[in-house]
Amino acid sequence: MAARERIAGAAVRTPLVRLEVDSAPSEIWCKLETVQPVNSFKIRGAANCVRAADPALVRDGLVTASAGNMAQGVAWIARELGVPATIAVPEHAPAAKLDAIARLGGRALKMPYADWWQAIVTSRVEGVEGFFVHPVSDPAVMAGNGTIGLEILEDLPDADAVVIPFGGGGLTVGIASAVRALRPAARVYTVEPETGAAAVAARAAGEPTAVDYTPSWIDGSGSRSVLDDMWPRVAPLIDDALVVTLAETAAAVRLIAERLRVISEGAGALALAAALAGRAGAGKIVAVVSGGNIDLGAFTRILDGEQPA
Repeated sequence: MAARERIAGAAVRTPLVRLEVDSAPSEIWCKLETVQPVNSFKIRGAANCVRAADPALVRDGLVTASAGNMAQGVAWIARELGVPATIAVPEHAPAAKLDAIARLGGRALKMPYADWWQAIVTSRVEGVEGFFVHPVSDPAVMAGNGTIGLEILEDLPDADAVVIPFGGGGLTVGIASAVRALRPAARVYTVEPETGAAAVAARAAGEPTAVDYTPSWIDGSGSRSVLDDMWPRVAPLIDDALVVTLAETAAAVRLIAERLRVISEGAGALALAAALAGRAGAGKIVAVVSGGNIDLGAFTRILDGEQPA
């Protein structure tokens, strides 16, 4: 509840909308984080983390490592505070997200994926000073993310399952913690693309394990491994870790656009793809549509029935 009060004025309460699909194996509801000021849920965690910090720690600026959405959340908060924001981004970060960082006044530092991942592991960007907002494992970031779970259960108290796109695990821990506390009977699932299903591998092995990872147009999910400090937090909270194909995800992006007139990025459509495939089971299923920051060229190709590069 403290996080909810802290993020007021930055994040907005997002709608939970029923998606009418005759052929669906369940009753599907979409939690549309796409309508946030930065078009993704990341504003919640960024706002809670920075506003909870000692002002003396943030006066020199904010730093994060992000594929794009946390970058925008941090840049938004930095602009509010009047301090600089520096963001390490992987080389494959999409132009739509890089443009948004610049529009918000942030500075993006492109780097190879391995160097970018190391910044996440070490919570620092070499040669850059400032308050580091960890995109995944900071407790205040996860608490901010957890406000999504509170809203879901206020709007749909009898939800049977919540499906959450898995990037680093911070969104999962936040939402799942709220769901477990308020509705223990509800099932909780993570979902990743086939191009890097690290949570699926960790659940099978009982610990983080390396997987083959191929960058794709689903840039906000999929990785080589779950962070070592995140898996002990994630594992007790989930019922299963799911995986979907790129084609299933593209079909979900199209369906959200056609039925709800909402633009979703690849990671944002993962949960819906899993629900449509029946992998989240029956009943009232909430698919967290985590963001809508996708290159319009890629989005257009998806609408035309093609796979983006």
